[in-house]
Amino acid sequence: MTDTTHHRETTDSARRQALTAPRGRACALPDTPLALASAGLDACVHCGFCLQACPTYVNLEDENDSPRGRLVLMRRLLEGDIPLDDPTTGQHMDRCLGCRACETACPSGVPYGDLLEATRATMAPVRGIPIVARMVLAVFRNPVLLRLALVSARAFRATRLPHLLARVLPSRLAFPMAMLASTTPARLRTPVAARTAAPAASTPIAPTTPPADAPPVRATCLTGCVMSGLFAHVNAATTRVLTHNGFAVHETPRQGCCGALHAHAGDLDSARALARINIAAFEQSGSDVIAVNSAGCGAMLKQYGHLLHDDPAWATRAARISAATRDVSELLAGAGPVPGTIPVALRVTHDPPCHQMHAQRVVAPPLAVLRAVPGLVLVPLEDADQCCGSAGIYNLVEPDTSDAVLAPKLARIADSGAAWVATGNPGCMMQIGAGLLRSGSGARVVHPVELLDASYPSGR
Repeated sequence: MTDTTHHRETTDSARRQALTAPRGRACALPDTPLALASAGLDACVHCGFCLQACPTYVNLEDENDSPRGRLVLMRRLLEGDIPLDDPTTGQHMDRCLGCRACETACPSGVPYGDLLEATRATMAPVRGIPIVARMVLAVFRNPVLLRLALVSARAFRATRLPHLLARVLPSRLAFPMAMLASTTPARLRTPVAARTAAPAASTPIAPTTPPADAPPVRATCLTGCVMSGLFAHVNAATTRVLTHNGFAVHETPRQGCCGALHAHAGDLDSARALARINIAAFEQSGSDVIAVNSAGCGAMLKQYGHLLHDDPAWATRAARISAATRDVSELLAGAGPVPGTIPVALRVTHDPPCHQMHAQRVVAPPLAVLRAVPGLVLVPLEDADQCCGSAGIYNLVEPDTSDAVLAPKLARIADSGAAWVATGNPGCMMQIGAGLLRSGSGARVVHPVELLDASYPSGR
């Protein structure tokens, strides 16, 4: 009997026992993040609705790689049946994308995302964090190293070598090249569309304005790390589009990485340290709302209140920042959005990022943004609620599983016949963009805000 088979059988047995065994066994891990989050385990009734929503279960067909199976493993860790350094259990936790699609499917409201992060944070001091992940997290924690890495990436991108290397290098080396190549700004306006657009440049459509007795909503943007480093064109489009829709946009200096990568990897101390930096920065901005054009970062900012809930000095401050955070599509849908006037004649399909759809539960607003673009043909994407396999740095630390999850996404995009894929998260843009490039597809990836921006006279 193989170790995997034995582990599957013991997990299935434990799951059956969990249906009937009384709760309340002594906790073997007191005062750990998992112990503090353990109440969420009791909500699971092991119904199985999460199974088909889970990309790792669908692709690997292993109960241990399902949300239900991992919850059983979490309880066995908590009760001391499995040691924290158990390699097989660690592998099943590592394989989770953290997409939180199971939360959308769950009828019992199991806070799976919080439990996963708590489990990884409990295991990390004992089993450690993989070397590749540690290196990446160290760079994102250090502003100087991060700036140097992103400047170097932009310079390399400008040589166009990533496009070439993505086609000739072995797969494991080619995919990162393709990811970088996919960040190249897209040309969305054709010269003909710009010349024939109405109204003329001398009579532009004015942005929306609030009632005379109300000041404009003051907004600031999370500039982000990857967004500012590799997608500065999306940040610029975000500012223009928000301004055109009546927001008074202000810059917030001294902000930094949101800490999402660290929280997902189990490095909660670093995540909290980065959160405090951003909280202090945004408090100084005096803005009413914080606009975020990266779904993963937006989900993280909205989680600051939970992340620091037991810190007396920061809990209330963190909760205020979380309450002020909005996905940019939420703000635009609430303001209209103002319809564009320049046709953008493209066939586009929308792939919602997991942390937008499942973590933030923002579903309709991105579609409202796309429907405000004249000339755009929006086509449906089958299985759009399934993850693309990016999940932060998952595609670097679990490349085989990431590829398995990406493959059906690329097939569905091809079936749609769309020439463009709109998605609101940098990791998804790079993952899908790299997959399309490597597969020889002519389709490209774009942020929804870029499309709306291209339809405005002030757009790029």
